[in-house]
Amino acid sequence: MKKIFFIVNPISGKGKHNITADYIKTFFDEKAFDIHVLYSTYKRHAIELTQQALSAGADVIVACGGDGTIHEVATQVVGKDVVFGVVPVGSGNGLASNLSIPKDIEQAIIRVRDGKVMNMDVGSINGEYFFSNMGFGIDATIIDNYEKSGKRKLGAYIKAALNSAQQYKAKRMLVTYKGQTKEVNPLLLFISNSNEMGYNMSLTPKASLTDGLLDYLMVPKINLLKQLTFGLYVILKKTEKFRKTDYVQSDHITVEIIGQERNGFQMDGEYYEYDTNQFEIRVIKGGLRVLC
Repeated sequence: MKKIFFIVNPISGKGKHNITADYIKTFFDEKAFDIHVLYSTYKRHAIELTQQALSAGADVIVACGGDGTIHEVATQVVGKDVVFGVVPVGSGNGLASNLSIPKDIEQAIIRVRDGKVMNMDVGSINGEYFFSNMGFGIDATIIDNYEKSGKRKLGAYIKAALNSAQQYKAKRMLVTYKGQTKEVNPLLLFISNSNEMGYNMSLTPKASLTDGLLDYLMVPKINLLKQLTFGLYVILKKTEKFRKTDYVQSDHITVEIIGQERNGFQMDGEYYEYDTNQFEIRVIKGGLRVLC
């Protein structure tokens, strides 16, 4: 009998979903599946619940929520002989989209039941895991402003992006990959494992979850007109063709932020700050077994 734990964020998507234990169990034969449903009630609670599920001998652990819930659950099963599943709820859902997991809740649960297992790559920054992308540039400022807005709509994201374009201050950085070091002053320094950010947008359309590589995109500090031009390239999913872009694929990248000891970055759509200016980014090939 396969033991499946669903970890549900009840407020994802403004709590409009109907992911209850009774609803989930209607999709599974009780003779073949042992279904457990746990509910997260505060930030990082999904981490604790995932650890409980692991201790209880889970075969499959499913994150039901937005990007934050997905990230919390997935970090706990990297490198383990447990399968990770996703039922996307709420905003963004870049990783779920990249995995071709349906946005429809019913179809996503069916995918958990009937889907195939894929070994996907995982990104690591100073030992912390990410699954979609991370960045040190204006994208981190956008995420910071987006979180502070308290809203989770595309309109709020666009507003945060416009405000960030006006207030963003570039930092000097030393970036090393493939044996070469460059000093950069980036508008955008984006490192991606997947080809989608969420909202059907992509900065790295050539990225793959299974190639053993991270996609590095750096756009230097440019004026507002050129920023708008770059935005057009984003819409067209041709960012690597923007003339000022540095686009590289590598399995190991280091970043040193010059002259600043406390630094923020975004990771899988959440903003983080650390008391360091040295960052080591690697890929863990096939580090997560995921249903898709």
